[in-house]
Amino acid sequence: MAFQISKWVLATALLASASPLLAQDAAAPTDALTRAIAADMPSLMTLYRDMHEHPELSFQEVQSAARMAREARALGFEVTENVGGHGVVAVLRNGPGPVLMIRADMDGLPVTEATGLPYASRVRATTAAGVETGVMHACGHDTHMTAWIGTARQMVANRAHWSGTLMMIGQPAEEVSGGARAMLGDGLFSRFPHPNVAIAFHDSAALPAGQIGITDGYVLANVDSVDIEVHGAGGHGAYPQNTRDPIVLASRIVTSLQTLVSREVDPQDSAVVTVGSFHAGTKHNIIPDSAHLQLTVRSYSDATRRLLLDGIARIARGEAIAAGIAEDRLPEVSVARDDATPSTFNTPEITGRMRSFLTSRFGAPRVVSAAPSMAGEDFARYYRADNQLQSLIIWVGGVPQATWDAAQANGTTLPSLHSPLWAPDAEKVIATATEAMTAMAMEILKPASGN
Repeated sequence: MAFQISKWVLATALLASASPLLAQDAAAPTDALTRAIAADMPSLMTLYRDMHEHPELSFQEVQSAARMAREARALGFEVTENVGGHGVVAVLRNGPGPVLMIRADMDGLPVTEATGLPYASRVRATTAAGVETGVMHACGHDTHMTAWIGTARQMVANRAHWSGTLMMIGQPAEEVSGGARAMLGDGLFSRFPHPNVAIAFHDSAALPAGQIGITDGYVLANVDSVDIEVHGAGGHGAYPQNTRDPIVLASRIVTSLQTLVSREVDPQDSAVVTVGSFHAGTKHNIIPDSAHLQLTVRSYSDATRRLLLDGIARIARGEAIAAGIAEDRLPEVSVARDDATPSTFNTPEITGRMRSFLTSRFGAPRVVSAAPSMAGEDFARYYRADNQLQSLIIWVGGVPQATWDAAQANGTTLPSLHSPLWAPDAEKVIATATEAMTAMAMEILKPASGN
């Protein structure tokens, strides 16, 4: 399908002169880099639309990984595939200096797209749980992959202006919090150059397209899934005195759990305990033997996480004892370890340095402070694996400007990430992210003075 260059990209591209696109002066790459990315946007948008139209579920990213590996290999990277599943590791050695890791995640979501875009996904697939579903890049990982390729291209083109080792990874299964753990378990930090700095970006449904958001310290939350199996003694609804009603007990547990955040967590801290599912019973007049609760629990610090998880177990046990449940029938509380996500932390040194650098490059109106989010991101695992690593993830706004302006004027609720309606201004996201990631990489890998 023919690609039409948007007015925004065209206006940027018109700044380009007939001179070579890449800077010959390492001290002044800014305008040349912007022009080079603008010139590459038609190719990148073709890639983006294809990726958007063909998403793949977590740990099923066969074609997405193959595309990223193929692009990196053609640029001269040393490429290793199938790291931790379908993970891609692309290494470019370019003289002495630090090792920088740039991550992009690749998986789509089990969401049926409703954007109406001409290149909307019509893919259907089966989840690991055996559920057939539509598949969509409802979290914008297609923009992440495309900007990753754009950044790789610019880093190769500008390799005369930086020194060190660039390790770019395509990570599977971020949406199920398994990909980073799988890649680390498969030797990411032992088989390949060990990074000194790791950076990434995520598109944002809470910022206008092209704006960059940076958060100091905690960016995203610890995320735990907790199941509580509440036991009782069932019987006829007409004779409740002969039962131990698990629905009443589970209801007491739900109510008491609310005091964890309101009465046990410091009001200046942040925490969430949400009961998202309550299942019990089959018929109007039958008191069941059990009830099942499913919770999502979110926090930033590990101390608060421990307080919440311990408190959930204590409250469930205490309420059951108060209800007269026998010791061998007390509630079973289990924390799902496979999909737990640790909180993501932007380390101070690299965060402060890159905030100043990006503000200088893009201007203060385009670089803003972003509030921490209670969402989760397994980018956190790389810093958790080595707390000497400097780590930074930034946001790149994706809300189309007209949509943003209308929402600010009339209070319209915008589609969030994971919504079947999420359709970012992909051109601005990709162009901004490619420029930001490339510029940060060149700054981090800038040759020492006098070299």
